[in-house]
Amino acid sequence: MHQVFRITLDDALPVLQAARAKAEEIGVKQTICVVDDGGNVVALHRLPGARLTGVEISIAKAFTAAGHERATHLFNEPPNGPALPGNEAFGINQMLPGKFAIFVGGFPIVHEGQIVGGVGVSGGNGEQDKAVGAAALQGFADHIAKVGVGQRP
Repeated sequence: MHQVFRITLDDALPVLQAARAKAEEIGVKQTICVVDDGGNVVALHRLPGARLTGVEISIAKAFTAAGHERATHLFNEPPNGPALPGNEAFGINQMLPGKFAIFVGGFPIVHEGQIVGGVGVSGGNGEQDKAVGAAALQGFADHIAKVGVGQRP
């Protein structure tokens, strides 16, 4: 039998909080989205002044990271990024138009080797999105370490 972990709103809120803190620290107006393992939005926060387009972009990044079980920037990282021209997954972003993002800002959320969700970050440049994404993942890890699995604050 296989045990399945599922991210909840109580798990997603510390992710948003950590991501927001990092975005504010580096001075970037970000939109952050957390999805569950099925790519369904659990929580989304658009910081004041963040672009309107960031909502849909952050959802697509989180969806892709959770559903394809990899950080979105890995699709285009030279030289072997699978979505680069001439590589095996070139054009994969056309499979689910508007939902499949192959650029920086989407990160899978992993617990005990399972993908339990994804986080999508939109609004900065690549390095800024990576920094906010890393903070989001650390927020999840800190939350789980503090409250444990199946526990609520």
